[in-house]
Amino acid sequence: MQWVRVLGTGSSVPEKVLTNFDLERMVDTSDEWITTRTGIKERRIAAPSETTSKLALEAAQKALEAAQVAPEEIDCIIVGTVTPDMLFPSTACLLQHALGAKRAFAFDLEAGCTGFVYALAVAEKYLLAEGRGKALVVGAETLSKIVDWQDRATCVLFGDGAGAAVVGLGDRPGILATYLGADGGGAHLLELPAGCSRMPASFETVEKRLHYIKMNGNEVFKFAVRIVEEASLEVLKKAQKTVDDVKLFIPHQANIRIIQSAAKRLGIPEEKVFVNVEKYGNTSSASIPIALDEASRSGRIREGDIVLLVGFGAGLTWGAVLIQW
Repeated sequence: MQWVRVLGTGSSVPEKVLTNFDLERMVDTSDEWITTRTGIKERRIAAPSETTSKLALEAAQKALEAAQVAPEEIDCIIVGTVTPDMLFPSTACLLQHALGAKRAFAFDLEAGCTGFVYALAVAEKYLLAEGRGKALVVGAETLSKIVDWQDRATCVLFGDGAGAAVVGLGDRPGILATYLGADGGGAHLLELPAGCSRMPASFETVEKRLHYIKMNGNEVFKFAVRIVEEASLEVLKKAQKTVDDVKLFIPHQANIRIIQSAAKRLGIPEEKVFVNVEKYGNTSSASIPIALDEASRSGRIREGDIVLLVGFGAGLTWGAVLIQW
C-alpha cells in the first residue's frame, strides 16, 4: 500500500516584529487586553518590498533542503493564500519560476485560514491518483497589507509568514486521513468586501475602507471552538484512531482561548498541544505549516508519532489532516 508522507518542512517570517506595546501607540488598546483575549504578544510584519511569494520561496527552499529533494523533482506546487502577490498570475506560478521547478504544475488555493490543510489534502489525493511524484504544499500570507490599522478589533490579531511541506509517496504510513468542510452561509462573518467583481475598486470603496479585513469576532469564535472539535473527531474516525492516539495537536493559531477551549472539549492535555500564537499572531494559511515546521525542528514530533492538524477560517471553511510521522 502506498502512503503520502511528509518528507520535509520549512518556514519563513519577516524580520520586523510588532509588539503589543507598539500597537498601544497606534490604536486604543493595551498589552493586557490583547494578551488576555488572544494570547498574542507580538507578530511579524512584512516590509513594503516583501511579498507573499518571497516568504513562500524562503519557506519552500528550507522544506526542499530538509527533504533532500531538488526543485526539478517536484511535480505539483499548491500555495494556500488569501494575500497573493496579485490576482493573476498565481503566487504558485511565481514560486515555481523562482525555484526552478520546471516540471511542476502550479496553482493557488484560497480557503482562508484552512488553506494549508485544504492544499495538503488535495496534494495527497493527486499523488495517490498518479501513483508517483512529489508535491510542494505552501501556506503563505502578508496579512499586514490588508489589515485596517485603524480597526483595533482586527489589527491586533494578524501577522505575516509562510510555511511549507514537501510530500511524496512511500510504503510506510504517512497521511492517515483527511477531512474537509465548508459553509458559505457564514461568508459574511469574515471577509474582504472590495477589490473584485462584486465590488471593484472605486473612490467609494477606498473611502469606506472596504479593502481591509472585516470580521465578526464573536461569531467566528463560537464557530471555531465547535468546528475544531467536530473536524478532529471526524478525521480520527476516518482513520480509526482515538484522541488518545494523538501525540501532538497542531490547531490553527488564531487565538489562545479558541485553542484551549477546543483542546478541553476534545480531552487533549496541554502538553500535547502546540502553541506559538504568542510570537506570530494569526498568519492565516501560514499558521499550521509554520507550527508544524517549528514542532518538527524542535523535536516535539518523533518518528511514528500521530499528529493532528486542524484549520478553520473564512468561507467558512474547516479541515483536518491526521499524519503518522
